[in-house]
Amino acid sequence: MIEPSQLERIDDFRWKLPKSFQSGMRVDGIIYAGESMIKDICRDNAVEQVANVATLPGIVKGSLAMPDIHWGYGFPIGGVAATDVESGGVISPGGVGFDINCGVRLVRTNLTRDDINKKIKELVHALYNDVPAGVGSKGDIHISQKEEKRLLVEGARWVVEHGYGKAEDLEYTEEKGAIKGADPDKVSDRAYERGKSQSGTLGSGNHFIEVQAVDQIYDEEAAKAFGIAIGQITIMIHSGSRGLGYQVCEEYSRDMIKCLSKYSISVPDRQLASAPVKSDEGSAYLSAMRAAANYAWANRQCLMHLTRRSFERVFGRSSKDMGIDLVYDIAHNIAKLEKYVINGKEKILCVHRKGATRAFPPGHAELPERYKKIGQPVIIPGDMGRCSYLLAGTGKAEETFYSTCHGAGRCLSRTAAIKACRGRSIDKELASKGIIVMASGRGTLAEEASEAYKDVNEVVNVVHGAGISKKVARMIPLGVIKG
Repeated sequence: MIEPSQLERIDDFRWKLPKSFQSGMRVDGIIYAGESMIKDICRDNAVEQVANVATLPGIVKGSLAMPDIHWGYGFPIGGVAATDVESGGVISPGGVGFDINCGVRLVRTNLTRDDINKKIKELVHALYNDVPAGVGSKGDIHISQKEEKRLLVEGARWVVEHGYGKAEDLEYTEEKGAIKGADPDKVSDRAYERGKSQSGTLGSGNHFIEVQAVDQIYDEEAAKAFGIAIGQITIMIHSGSRGLGYQVCEEYSRDMIKCLSKYSISVPDRQLASAPVKSDEGSAYLSAMRAAANYAWANRQCLMHLTRRSFERVFGRSSKDMGIDLVYDIAHNIAKLEKYVINGKEKILCVHRKGATRAFPPGHAELPERYKKIGQPVIIPGDMGRCSYLLAGTGKAEETFYSTCHGAGRCLSRTAAIKACRGRSIDKELASKGIIVMASGRGTLAEEASEAYKDVNEVVNVVHGAGISKKVARMIPLGVIKG
């Protein structure tokens, strides 16, 4: 276990794990955290994983960790690392994670708390009944493998064209809902089998749909640009690529172990199995990962369509009349090729964001025109008993390859959380706070109890204080469904 004394404090929000800490480290580790958080972070093996990631061939600037950091597979969750593609930089499935493009979308409405207070129980029940959730849940999209291949290339556009949403939704989705370069032929038959009936399903664990109310505005100009106001009802949808993405990661992580000897890659943990981006194996994984990412964007688009339908049924009004529109949809388990200036030269980097959110600054070419002046919406969910945040990307985030935290981050394992909550009724505890919760999974509410997570307020204050994203608004939960 690394002691806090082994870290060098850079400033109020950054700590350095010097590359002298461990043999083979090519760059320093940089951890974003407040003083009150660093002791707990060091109790987790995640800091050792920061050091391990720093050994990857081609890594530049640093092995970075956001304040929601916790132990993961190979990379820590909350880890960010970029490798130089032209200089032998590698891509690692462990740097993306099993739930490829697990991500979150924020939806605004023109409803207020007064509109929803008497309807919240009915609404939560409607969402629970309309949205398939839980382990192995199946959706109502049943397509052939030929059509599924189209979905893996076209992503959210495919489901919009089949009646699950509207074209405007794509404008406010990262990559417009489909990253280029996906190759469905790099996805195995087993992955297709697992994914063919899961489009439009929430899944289990920490995935959720949450009905919220905006209770704080920190930046009036940005909030206005994002269409957010005090007292407004918003909806947050958190899900990913389901069994298809898991299968892609599992297979490529296993097969890439052979690349360690083939390409003379030395890493302290086989979970960091990787291959040069410019290799057959690296290219194949990148193409399969993009296909899984497109599946995830299609999935969240379906979930938003089902959510609109639930609202329409409960309120007896059209979703257009209720202003149910997408603020933004963002991935937080993905690797992408992006351009950055390193030591005065423009480089193509493979940026791994595992449990980390992209945070592009004002003026960035990939932002919708509506957000060009403000910066990218950054969506940070908390736990179901506290609150969530909307932030905006900043120019200073260039130091993190325009990345920030993705959520609160776990501080208890699922097993430990269940043990801590034994004998308690989490749904009744939340109901006493005015939060209506329904879950399909046995033990899910205990696994996802507030004490299982870091305080999202502290986590967000770190990234805001460090300047890598800025607070815009806070939302509190009113109703939640979980898998």
